[in-house]
Amino acid sequence: MGNNMKKIKLDIVGLSYSQTQSGAYALVLGEVSGRRRLPIIIGSFEAQAIAIEIEKMTPSRPLTHDLFKSFAQAYHIEVQEVIIYNLVDGIFYAKLICSDGKRNVEIDARTSDAIAVAVRFDCPIFTYEFILSTAGIVIEGNDFVYLENINDTPEEKTATSSVSGYSSISTDELKTKLQEALAEESYEKAAKIRDELNRRKAS
Repeated sequence: MGNNMKKIKLDIVGLSYSQTQSGAYALVLGEVSGRRRLPIIIGSFEAQAIAIEIEKMTPSRPLTHDLFKSFAQAYHIEVQEVIIYNLVDGIFYAKLICSDGKRNVEIDARTSDAIAVAVRFDCPIFTYEFILSTAGIVIEGNDFVYLENINDTPEEKTATSSVSGYSSISTDELKTKLQEALAEESYEKAAKIRDELNRRKAS
């Protein structure tokens, strides 16, 4: 199995409104036993569904995730844990581990939905080491340090990398911008810069 597939427990450490993308929010998960943070960009509906449960507000009618919980409990099915198990092209993949007492079933879900369900069932959230080491951002006291040393090689400009708007900026500048974004707690901007840096590493 290797250390790379080690399961790491995460907590929700923040939910912030996105500065750059209207209607998007940054859900920030943090490893319970360490300093890495995992920013995940989610939609406003899912953000609201997570916030409502965390803040113990009761909507007048059940939201979709409340309905999911009622439905599961009516048939004696518990969600035991949520695992963010993969990361492909900046998209996080999650699954619910469910049990009716006799058998365990894994159900695929969007990460935002999985977290909204996890807070309702009060179940733990996990991810794997390889995901945290790829997409995690390290917090050292008040300083923010990006995890892996990014290769400082000049990149050929490609048409595709200009999507994020960061492609024309040097890698060193990007790293500085990442620090600034994190200092402002602009996690969503930080996630975009991280994705651009990861794309350069991969190419």
